[in-house]
Amino acid sequence: MSSTNRCLLVEYRERVCTLTINRPETKNALSLELADAMTRTLGELSRRPDPPVMIVRGAGDAAFCSGFDIRSLPAGAPSAAGLERIGPVETLFQHVVDYPMPVIAMINGAAFGAGCELAVCCDLRIAADHACMGMPPARLGLVYPWTGLRRFVHAIGLARSKEMFFTARTYRGAELKRIGLVNEVLPRHELQAVTTRLADEIAVHAPLALKGIKRVLNLLQQSAALQPEAEREAQARVAEALASEDLQEGRQAFIEKRPPRFKGA
Repeated sequence: MSSTNRCLLVEYRERVCTLTINRPETKNALSLELADAMTRTLGELSRRPDPPVMIVRGAGDAAFCSGFDIRSLPAGAPSAAGLERIGPVETLFQHVVDYPMPVIAMINGAAFGAGCELAVCCDLRIAADHACMGMPPARLGLVYPWTGLRRFVHAIGLARSKEMFFTARTYRGAELKRIGLVNEVLPRHELQAVTTRLADEIAVHAPLALKGIKRVLNLLQQSAALQPEAEREAQARVAEALASEDLQEGRQAFIEKRPPRFKGA
C-alpha cells in the first residue's frame, strides 16, 4: 500500500512502512502542514492491530530534514502565540517517540535543528557518509524546549549535548557515530539497502515483544521529567527567547547569510 500527501509520501510494504518527507525544494524542512500530516499518519498506523516497523527519510539525497522552516518561526510574537506555533512540531516528535513499534531514521543528507531532533526521536539512526547534523538554536537566538534537550541528553549524554548546543557545531560523516548521534555510517549507495534490511530484520520478530520492549525503554527514560515549577521556568525561558529582538535578528541574519548582531534582548 502506498499513498501521497504532497509533502509526505507513505509507502507500506508488508510489515514495514516508509515515511518520506517530500519537500526537496526546502531541503525537506518541516512545516506545520508536514508536521500535522506526519502526526496523523503515525496516529493512524499506531492504531492498527499490526502496526508496521517504521522508516523515516527525506526525499532525494541532499537532506533528511533541514529543520523547521526558518521563515515560519514566530519571532517577535507574544510569548503564548510563539509557544502555540511550535506546539505541532513537539506533538509530532512525541508521536515518533510513542509510536508502538521501532522507528528507524534513514539520514540521507542534512539534519539540522528540528530535523536533527526528529532523527533523535527515532529508535535507531543510520546515516550516509555525506550526512551532516547539528543544532543551531544558539546561533539563531533560541532557547530550545526542555523536552528536546532531554532527548539529546538521553541519546548522546549530557557532556556531548552541552557541546552540541553551546557550539552550534556541524558534525559530519564518521564523527556522527563517534559522538553517538547515529548507530552506523555507510556509503550513500548502501544506505537504502542496509536500512531496509535492518527494518526487515526487526519486523520478523514478535510484535508483542517489540512493542513491550520499546514501551518499557520509554518508561525508563521518563525518570528525568521536570517538576511542575521547573517546567514552568523552562517554558518561560523558551517564550522569552521567542519574543526577543535577538530571535528576529538571528532569523534575518540566517536568511541574509550573514553573521548575526545580537544585543541580548
